[in-house]
Amino acid sequence: MKWSFHLVRIAGIDVRIHATFFLLLAWFGFVYYGEGGTAAVFTGLSFIILLFVCVILHEFGHALAARAYGINTPDITLLPIGGIARLERMPDKPWQELVVALAGPAVNVVIAIALYVVIGRLLAPGEFQAVAQGGGNLLSKLLAINVMLVAFNLLPAFPMDGGRVLRSLLAMRLKHAKATRIAATAGQIVAVLFGFLGLFGGNPFLLFIAVFVFFGARAEASFASGKERADETHVGAIMQTMGPVLSPGMTVAEAAGLAMAGRNAMMAVTESSLRLLGVIPVASLADSLRWDPSARIDPLVRRDFAVLASDASLAEAAATLRDSSQELFPVVNAAGQLVGWLAREELAKALGFGNGT
Repeated sequence: MKWSFHLVRIAGIDVRIHATFFLLLAWFGFVYYGEGGTAAVFTGLSFIILLFVCVILHEFGHALAARAYGINTPDITLLPIGGIARLERMPDKPWQELVVALAGPAVNVVIAIALYVVIGRLLAPGEFQAVAQGGGNLLSKLLAINVMLVAFNLLPAFPMDGGRVLRSLLAMRLKHAKATRIAATAGQIVAVLFGFLGLFGGNPFLLFIAVFVFFGARAEASFASGKERADETHVGAIMQTMGPVLSPGMTVAEAAGLAMAGRNAMMAVTESSLRLLGVIPVASLADSLRWDPSARIDPLVRRDFAVLASDASLAEAAATLRDSSQELFPVVNAAGQLVGWLAREELAKALGFGNGT
């Protein structure tokens, strides 16, 4: 994430801190100083820092739960609104997503229980109100804030933890994309409520959360719909037609003539049965044509290229593209016969990524 700085590496996960977090500390430091001088700054910022330690532990709960399912987390970034654990991918199975989503709040439950043991009692409702207004001692504040974090994170406001819990439960019965759309709609409704509370309650932080949740939910819904299309659409549905092909032993002049009749920057070399043997860039044919038009094309044939299967999903094709620098891919059927071509740009458009992947 831009404007974030490496803080420490724990359990193979980089903990990063966003530059805006320092603005948050500066703002609270200014407020605390106005309320009680240097002592208030020390006490107040100590609480803020311990609060965000709890947030980091919350994110490690998600990360370590995901690791149990073979999903790595490159980094956790601390922001003024909380933390973000950047998982390499979301769990494949709904029950796995449920476990990963609940693992974060579960960490806060454990912290709250530990603080309860230290304090020796639960907080009364009035004490929670006092904490919300900035009162109470440090341990009481931490206990209360961890209880609040559990309750807040489990609101069905996708993409927050509660929204992911809702999506995973729905996905056990519905298609993933439909479950995401329902959870995202619920998240946007909650975001609108946050917005009204923030606007009329004079709480700009709630407004900020509302914007984050609303647009985060919309982005997740859009991504899920795109993923559904990518999983259900096959390469064969969007590939270009095959066009002319070259045969082994053909001269450069003959091959160049066929290349001029085609429209691709690469020509396929096939057997008479159309089984793919290799490819030749049209640029290589053009160079050879200048030097020796009667030469055979066989030395120009390349076999170090990626191929797409016609029955592969667009999601599978996208994975192949990520590992290759090719701009054009031959498409073959189950028998290895050439059936068409797919350009990187066309796949990107089909996936909804414009001109890139």
